[in-house]
Amino acid sequence: MPDAPCSTTNNIEDVLVGKKIHLRQGVDLQVCHNPGIHPPLVFIHGGTGNRFNFRMQYEFAQTQSWEILAYDLAGNGQSSSYSRYSIGRHCRDLQRLLHRFEIQSPVLCCHSYGVPIGLEFLQHYPVSGIIAIAGGTHDLAPWWEIPLMKFMAWGGRYMFHLANLQALNKFLSTSYRHSAMERFFAENPAPTDVHAYKGLEIFWDYNFFIRHPLPKNLHIPALVITAGQDPTFTHKMGEELTSHFVNGTHLHFANAGHLVMAECADLVNQAIADWLTQRLYS
Repeated sequence: MPDAPCSTTNNIEDVLVGKKIHLRQGVDLQVCHNPGIHPPLVFIHGGTGNRFNFRMQYEFAQTQSWEILAYDLAGNGQSSSYSRYSIGRHCRDLQRLLHRFEIQSPVLCCHSYGVPIGLEFLQHYPVSGIIAIAGGTHDLAPWWEIPLMKFMAWGGRYMFHLANLQALNKFLSTSYRHSAMERFFAENPAPTDVHAYKGLEIFWDYNFFIRHPLPKNLHIPALVITAGQDPTFTHKMGEELTSHFVNGTHLHFANAGHLVMAECADLVNQAIADWLTQRLYS
């Protein structure tokens, strides 16, 4: 079983605790859901992450009375693992999850490696829009990631819990040093379950346009968010991704890093609210 994140909230009814949902044989996902205004907003976290990655957005969405869904991808957080990982399998289980909650044509809010899952999903299922944060269509793995993640899968993940390495991880992952980020790292520790690292391999050679020479549904509204201190997904990559959508908007936060949705939570939340109001809720 993957690691359970450590929530630092004092609220015993933390909305992100969620519950276990049995989807099919061998697959149980940890899921949070709140009903509200259509279209629903569905959060898809990135590699080695979990549903707590989107705490700031989930709690903000509650205040806006939007219908929201967040969950741990298989192999991450408190969800069960797959015997074999594929983006298609993630997409099919997402559709099963949406069917369980009678959610149709959601807005997908994706971070990092969650973006390829969102892009693949909208090739096969109806989607009202997509928010792509720090992730895109190709060249998503920086040169150092593959050897590092192989080392982590081999056993280095246990060393990663040493205090000095945790401090280095925080320094490299974010450009902001404040209490909100301390909470983020407390709720999103480096996983010690090997599946969180093995599950990354499906993204390393990913190229959306090789898989889909004639992609579908790129007419939907798309909000692309990048950050100036993010070495893995640059402003140029964000511009390129936005250009493929007929109705695309690109926002760039110059002083944030790869975890921009947590580092600049208020700004990102307002940007999402404005975009949803202009494109979908008006």
